[in-house]
Amino acid sequence: MAGGARDHLPTERANPASAELDQLSVGEAFDVFQREDESAAAAVAAAREDVMRAVELVADALAAGGRLFYVGAGTSGRLGVLDAAECPPTFLTDPELVQGVIAGGDAALTRAVEGAEDDADAAQRAMDERGVGERDVVLGVSAGGTTPFVHAALARARERGAATVFFACVAREDVPDEADVSIRVVSGPEVLAGSTRLKAGTVTKLVLNRVSTLAMVRLGKVHGNLMVDVNAAASAKLRERGFSLVEGLTGVDRDAARKLLAEAGWRVKTACVMHHRGVGRERAEELLDEHGGILAEAVRSDRGQ
Repeated sequence: MAGGARDHLPTERANPASAELDQLSVGEAFDVFQREDESAAAAVAAAREDVMRAVELVADALAAGGRLFYVGAGTSGRLGVLDAAECPPTFLTDPELVQGVIAGGDAALTRAVEGAEDDADAAQRAMDERGVGERDVVLGVSAGGTTPFVHAALARARERGAATVFFACVAREDVPDEADVSIRVVSGPEVLAGSTRLKAGTVTKLVLNRVSTLAMVRLGKVHGNLMVDVNAAASAKLRERGFSLVEGLTGVDRDAARKLLAEAGWRVKTACVMHHRGVGRERAEELLDEHGGILAEAVRSDRGQ
């Protein structure tokens, strides 16, 4: 779409609720933002079924040895990179498992790279260079739905056999797509007309939170609501979190939890299986592998020690 062809999109329209934003007191302007942001969660809820389909698609791909790629430009790209970067410390995943691809490359993470969102050739190269293939999922994020970089990446991903998901904040009838799963969270006009770093950015973060977290839950990286695959070796804060998790899940005291976690190679699930099954680290890891990394099943396993 060029010129005024985007003017009809809800992400581009002026919002009547904030028409006098420059005349309002700070408190009144705050209230406008508050009311608009409260609508964001409802918009995400309306896309529940499609988000669920995306979670299942991603979880199945990762379980089968595939990878997840987020692709976007500007705010959308930065949010994808952010979500990908958070997966290794949160879920102890290989950094290659979930990756963010942003138009303009790393330079675009901290400053705008003019014209990058229109570079379809760069998007295609990004898919080729990363070896995107039939086991992978590529999730394209485009708030207004028209970003050429995103559409080109998805098209090349499909050519290479990957599954695709498209996320936008406009209705499908406004901007169609050919993805396997199409998530449309219609968040409406922004408080600042056209500034999709606002509500559109908020709903994007909410959806990506759900996709990555719930996919990791399906992969056994969460026990109850606990991050039992946290990278406890990464920092003092995460080591303390690991000690607390082992303490709570085994009932041992803090000193014993520290010793057990160290013996388990700083892996919380391994430590818990070692304690509950009375086995060494190697056997504990075998039990976890046999049960797909699901702690509850490895602890309950009646297979021989």
